[in-house]
Amino acid sequence: MSRASSHALKRPPVPVPSEPAGAPMGAPELTVEVARERRRGRGAQSNASGRYEAEARVAFDDGWQSLDDLPPFKTTVALDTARKVITRNESPDIGFDRSINPYRGCEHGCVYCFARPTHAYLGLSPGLDFESKLFAKPDAPQLLEKELATADYEPRMIAIGTNTDPYQPVERERKIMRGILEVLERAGHPVGIVTKSALIARDVDILARMAKRNLAKVALSVTTLDPKLARTMEPRASTPPKRLEALKRLSDAGVPTTVMVAPVIPALNDSEIERILDAAAHAGAKEASYVMLRLPLEVRDLFREWLMANYPDRYRHVFTLIRDMRGGKDYDSQWGTRMKGTGPMAWMIGRRFEIACEKLGLNKRRSKLTTDHFVRPKRSGEQLSLF
Repeated sequence: MSRASSHALKRPPVPVPSEPAGAPMGAPELTVEVARERRRGRGAQSNASGRYEAEARVAFDDGWQSLDDLPPFKTTVALDTARKVITRNESPDIGFDRSINPYRGCEHGCVYCFARPTHAYLGLSPGLDFESKLFAKPDAPQLLEKELATADYEPRMIAIGTNTDPYQPVERERKIMRGILEVLERAGHPVGIVTKSALIARDVDILARMAKRNLAKVALSVTTLDPKLARTMEPRASTPPKRLEALKRLSDAGVPTTVMVAPVIPALNDSEIERILDAAAHAGAKEASYVMLRLPLEVRDLFREWLMANYPDRYRHVFTLIRDMRGGKDYDSQWGTRMKGTGPMAWMIGRRFEIACEKLGLNKRRSKLTTDHFVRPKRSGEQLSLF
């Protein structure tokens, strides 16, 4: 008896096929789509092989309906035995030069996540693997303390959550992020956190103490206030009301908070910019920012699949506007414009954002963190000074 198997192709990943006559502009054939029951509660529709793999494997049914026996995708967590935990960058349009990622992959499953392509470096798919096969760094607090203790370390703000979310569901049990904050608090080291999880309110005690010394600030990403769109686009992230509630708890505790309208997707959530800013301002946010949708590498095809599966009537319009803001392309990685886009549509969104912020009193004063409290941790076995 035959069974469901995989075809080994010579060139991964599967290229976007040509469009059939009459199909929406740029609509891909979902040849690698995974059955809905197997990916329930996930964001991506497919699990195509990473671009560095020698083979691309696509499940197919040979007529015996044995695909029905395949198990659903379950979250697994492996250990990442990194030697260092602080990652450096030299990007000219990013306001930090160092960051920490306690986890690789993210269970939130946001279909638009620009970090998805990083899973290809691990030999995994940026699709469903990215949100179900996670890697945790349990030694991150100890590694961080060791790096801060080196004689040549110069303190500057560490950004956390700029790649994958440090407060994704697995953090509830692992508590790696809380351990990192405890190290930073003891060392008097500044930190800026980006998340879309209400779980951050768990650590309000540490963050409030650090904020009193100008050592911490938090940015919460609110993509939409529409619960249906949020659940479809960010299936395992906190609901919009929960994020606003966390924003209020942090603000009430004295933690400087920022709302991020990110990403702004034309013809999908751009109409909500003013409403999101208004709700966040009433929750206590004092600053705001936005980022235009970015579709690098595999993210483009994953977003196209998701859009066709959930909002096929908007597919043509959404991608027309995206290309208008990216010089006729699906994505332009040029520094200085990749976050905001170019053209009339991008200009209009930027002006709407600025006007709304001005009316709500947002961004009138920028919170600044300090390195004045930094105390280098004592290295293991190091003798204390007599003076």
